[in-house]
Amino acid sequence: MTTIELKPSARPLADAEREAILADPGFGRHFTDHMVSVRWTEGRGWHDAELVPYAPLSIDPANMTLHYAQEIFEGLKAYRRPDGSVATFRPEANAARFRASARRMAMPEVPDELFVAACDALVKQDQAWVPAHGGESSLYLRPFMIATEVGLGVRPAKEYLFLVIASPAGAYFPGGVKPVSIWISEDRVRAVPGGVGDAKTGGNYAASLLAQAEAAQHGCAQVAYLDAVEHKWVEELGGMNLYFVYGNKIVTPTLTGSLLAGITRDSLLKVARDLGYESEESRVSLDQWRADTENGTLTEVFACGTAAVITPVGTVKTASGEWTQSGGEAGEVTMKLRGSLLDIQTGKAEDKHGWMHGIV
Repeated sequence: MTTIELKPSARPLADAEREAILADPGFGRHFTDHMVSVRWTEGRGWHDAELVPYAPLSIDPANMTLHYAQEIFEGLKAYRRPDGSVATFRPEANAARFRASARRMAMPEVPDELFVAACDALVKQDQAWVPAHGGESSLYLRPFMIATEVGLGVRPAKEYLFLVIASPAGAYFPGGVKPVSIWISEDRVRAVPGGVGDAKTGGNYAASLLAQAEAAQHGCAQVAYLDAVEHKWVEELGGMNLYFVYGNKIVTPTLTGSLLAGITRDSLLKVARDLGYESEESRVSLDQWRADTENGTLTEVFACGTAAVITPVGTVKTASGEWTQSGGEAGEVTMKLRGSLLDIQTGKAEDKHGWMHGIV
């Protein structure tokens, strides 16, 4: 089922109010006029797909999501192209990861065609919310699914709701790209092998908040985790994957089942090769990170994700000391990769991989 019934709002936000928001949207503060809603019921499957005015949800206090956390989500962006058209970046990859998350959380899988059609319908209806071409601003899409069955039995629900909402997003670094400081959490873990670390589910992010608060207490903007078994191998940040630059080679930690398979992460493996760099997936230990920085073989470190695209790492702090990457500045390779990926997304460079999905 890919037909989505359109029930647009009779009172969308006035043009002047929308333009005022787009002038300084921030991230996740404002939402477009509409959302897409699709229901799933056991024995019936997906049904009642519709685009409706953005509005609060009515949830029973015994809603199973509130008690047992059957919830997954995605994040992707729509960009204004040089000719005024609008395209999303790799929505098919988000759709595939959404299905993988659903399987892990014992939820029904949204067919890729329905996932993409829902995103397309919302962007097409609210295309006036996509910021103008020329900068890093975009329209951020948040597809998500929750259980809607009412009851306190511990089991997979029999009813679900899939929704897509959208929020205009400004440049992650409005004053220019600045390296962030990283706190290495050596006593807390993000996920364990066999757990739900490779699913994009809210519980993973809730579990990261305490460690993130500890990072802030140490003057750091982000927290990085080690593996749960040996507490030795670097895994990822609370919401971003990591990359290590060794001269002409870039390395990202191997997916072990406890890391999220980031779409930006995957894209950068390919973009790096396009630019003539070697790129590979390999395990990197905390000791290796520190030693290779000190001996000069590790030249840059950066984090990546949908929101920021690429974030340079400046300072790394642990309970036993700290060190600086790239002299505390954004590295040359980091910035070259960041610019190259953004140019593809915004239409300034050729899309050799067919990643951009045109909508309007």
